[in-house]
Order: sequence, then C-alpha cells, then structure tokens
Amino acid sequence: MTIDDAPRDALRGGPRELLRWVATGAAVSRADLSRLSGLSPSTVSQRVEALISQGLLEEAGAGRSRGGRRPRQLAVPTGGAVVGAIDLGAHHARVGALDLSGRVVQARTLPVRIEDGPEAVLGALLAEVATLVGSDPAAGGSSVGALRGVGIGIPGPVQHSTGRIVSPSRMPGWNGFDVAAFCAGRVDVPVIVDNDANLMALGAHRTAHSELDHAVYIKAGTGIGSGVISSGRLHRGAQGSAGDISHCRVVADPAPPCTCGNAGCLEAVASGAALVTALREQGVPVSDLTGVIRLIDDGDRQATALARQAGRAVGEILAVVVNFFNPQVVAIGGRLADCEPLLASMRATLYERCLPLATQTLLIERVAAGQDVGITGAAHLVIDHVVAAA
Repeated sequence: MTIDDAPRDALRGGPRELLRWVATGAAVSRADLSRLSGLSPSTVSQRVEALISQGLLEEAGAGRSRGGRRPRQLAVPTGGAVVGAIDLGAHHARVGALDLSGRVVQARTLPVRIEDGPEAVLGALLAEVATLVGSDPAAGGSSVGALRGVGIGIPGPVQHSTGRIVSPSRMPGWNGFDVAAFCAGRVDVPVIVDNDANLMALGAHRTAHSELDHAVYIKAGTGIGSGVISSGRLHRGAQGSAGDISHCRVVADPAPPCTCGNAGCLEAVASGAALVTALREQGVPVSDLTGVIRLIDDGDRQATALARQAGRAVGEILAVVVNFFNPQVVAIGGRLADCEPLLASMRATLYERCLPLATQTLLIERVAAGQDVGITGAAHLVIDHVVAAA
C-alpha cells in the first residue's frame, strides 16, 4: 500500500504529514511534531532523521529554550531540491519549478497546440521545465536545485497506475499514449501523471482545506471535470476515472452531440466549448471562451442566459454527487469559476435539489488558489511519492 492509498488515520504522524507541518510553519521542532502527532519523541526523531537523510528536511539552527537544551529547528530546504510541474490545457500550459514545501519558485504560462500531438507538446514542456530548474533569477541566474521528480496534469482521462491516456476528448493523436514512459526516457527522475482536475483538487485542498476530509472540486473551462477528496486523500477509483462528471447526461433528446459520441452530456451543454458553440448558433460572433466571458461581464442577454443554464446543468449533476457523497466543501475552479451567473445558478440548484442534511454545513465556493493551483497539485503528487519512497 502506497502513501496515497493509506487511510487518513494511518497517515497521522506519517512522514508526509510531518513534512507538511514543518512546511506550513505549524511545527519547527521535533517536540512540536511529537505534540501534534501524539507520537513518542523517539518515533518522531526516527522519522525526522529519515526525512533529513533524504534531503526532505534540514536542521536550521537552534530554537528558543523552554527551560532546557535549545531545540534544533527544522525547515524544508528552500534550495537544492525541486519539483517540476506541468498543468496542460487545451490551448495553454502552466509550467513550474516548486520547492519541497510546494512553494512556486518559478512558473510560466505557454501557448500550446494540443493537436500537434503528445511527442511535440510534451517534449517542448519538459524542455521548459529543465530551463526553469536550471536558472533562478532570484539567485542571480544560478541553478534552482536538483530535480526530484516531475508531475504532469493531462486534460483527459488518465489511467493513473500506468500513466496512459484513455479515449480523451479534443486530443487527437493522444489516445493510448504512455505519457509516463515517454517522459521517463527524457528525465532521469520519477514522472507522475494524472488528470488535470485531480491535480487542481489536490492543489486546492492542500492550499485551502487540508483540515477537511471530504471535498469535491470542479474544473470548469473549455471542458468540465472534477476531483474528489475522500478521507483526506485524492480518490481516483478503480481505474482513475472517479470524479469524471463531464459525460453524465443532463439533457434529454433532442440534445447537443458530445465528443464522446453520446448526446446531452454535461460537457456538451455546460462547458466553455459548449457556450461558444451555442452562441455561434444564435448568431453571436464569438471565437473562444475569453469572448464568452467578456460578453457575460458586459451583461449580454444571450450569453448570460446560457451561463445560467450551464450553472443549472452543473448543479443538477453536483446535487447527485452531494447527496451521494456528502462532502464538506464544493469548490469550482477554472476559467468559468469567475462567471457569477453560472456560479449563482449552480448554487441555487444545489440547495434546491439536495437533502437539507447534506447542505446544512456545506461550503460552496470558488477555488481561491489562482492559476498555480494545478502545478501546486502536481508538485504535491511528486512530493508524496518522494516521501513514500524515503
């Protein structure tokens, strides 16, 4: 059983949690870690020494004494070891170098053409990771540190155990491609691949709601997906498709066709791509999602009405999820998260369709972690892997 598969109780005081407490400033000494975890000082010391030996923690001097020997302070190294992260989208990719606390050291957004195929796209993005790791402007252009791993988010279904893409929409030439194997041949570190919505969920949860056990995070942009946190960890299901709400049917015939071959799917009626198509069919000259959002912000009647319809569709699917799963928080991210008519309609539908007990303390909000939430999730995926190996 890997650290990702372990139940939350088993992780209490585990290496990943010890590292997180130090990274967030909740603990600065072994004594702090012992108090937070409830573990004996000797057990904490053994785990800390293992993390230090792997370069995941370091001793950073003596702390304040409380009536005895001054404790040695612990810190996550800010240099010497970094994680590469790629959050791939349909038209853009966010690429970053992060330290072992999950802090972004450097990041860039690059245009991509997903139709250029996996070799060309991933090859260019890996080269960009190498550039970011190799140069840190804050350090006068010197190397950021030694690369410990690369995390990659893909905007399509990913079989997490193999790193292989399975029947993606809007990604011609990517079906069956082994992302992990391709990247492993180009970087001599672990490469971990997951769906982009899962990485957004992990990044948002670690950043804003790590104290909560159950959460659902929706990524709404060109497409629609979601990631699920259960018992404090990312839940992928048997094959890695847990949380894929994009092809749940919400509209009966006649319904707009979906890229999956069915009709009336959530993605076909409520995604950014669907809004673009619907507006064009109504004679509104809009070329992309940016144009749709601009129309909504300007109060365009047709665009606003479509956004409200999309919010209701998303809310109907999420109502089933909330009633079934009973999360503590539902948060929406992606470019459509700033669309107030969509968010208001989604929220109203949830309250209308869900059991009162399920929404009694439910948080419904935007993902607040910003554009780096995906690469943050990718980095934490790698950090968890490195800690588990240690």
